Amino acid sequence: MDELLSQRIKKLSESQTIAMARRSRELQAEGIDVISLSLGEPDLNAPDHVKEAAKKAIDDNWSHYPPVAGYPELRKAISEKFKRENGLDYKPDQIIVSTGAKQSLANVILSLVDPGDEVVILAPYWVSYLELVKLAGGKARFVTAGIETDFKTSANELDEAITHDTKLILFSSPSNPTGSFYTKDELAAFAKVIARYPNVIAVADEIYEHLNFEGKHESLAQFPEVYNQVVTVNGVSKAYAMTGYRIGYIGAPTWIAKACDKMQGQITSGANSIAQRATIAALETRNRG
Repeated sequence: MDELLSQRIKKLSESQTIAMARRSRELQAEGIDVISLSLGEPDLNAPDHVKEAAKKAIDDNWSHYPPVAGYPELRKAISEKFKRENGLDYKPDQIIVSTGAKQSLANVILSLVDPGDEVVILAPYWVSYLELVKLAGGKARFVTAGIETDFKTSANELDEAITHDTKLILFSSPSNPTGSFYTKDELAAFAKVIARYPNVIAVADEIYEHLNFEGKHESLAQFPEVYNQVVTVNGVSKAYAMTGYRIGYIGAPTWIAKACDKMQGQITSGANSIAQRATIAALETRNRG
């Protein structure tokens, strides 16, 4: 009955990351010693105080529908995190909490990209970027960097890639899959380019922010000339080993945040209530330093 499937799902590829993880598990079940380089899964477990907060949330009956955008206390904690760790001034109403950073990315892309719109993706890139662009009907335009530049795109290359059809720029720093990260000077050069294209939005995926062993993490949204053109994506999966809790979030211009709230309200509504309460505990501990 495949002929009854939509063209949308026929064009969409299975997540390569999940397919690799499944194959790894199958081989392990056969007794084969496998090192899986698929899912970005920390070797640690979630902190004890986070687990205790989740248990308490169950006992305290946080079992009802949460607000679509996230509990106010969590959005406030995320706002404080952005200010303290990244120097970014995102008010709580500029923050949307989602079921993982992947949904955060999907919300942004589906809210902004129309069929035929172009999305510039800095490569190497996380495999879901392309599929989410395809899901929205957009066209991907890749800017590929090699080992000679530490897999990083230059500002000039970014400028050359932008056309009159470009709607989004999508990249991760630290990078998935290379681990490379953009310095403040490199991002400042990006900002100068992006500021020349006021109708282009940059989506900065910073989910690997704390897995950085060489220098200080920097955010594109710190530069005033592009603050209103940047969506910052993050979450607690990597920094707190909370992958299964499925909590991601964005900081964005208010009009984009409202659009993502609307999109999410028709798909999943709010993220898991217990996971949100646990995330408050995680972020508030770090916010208190």
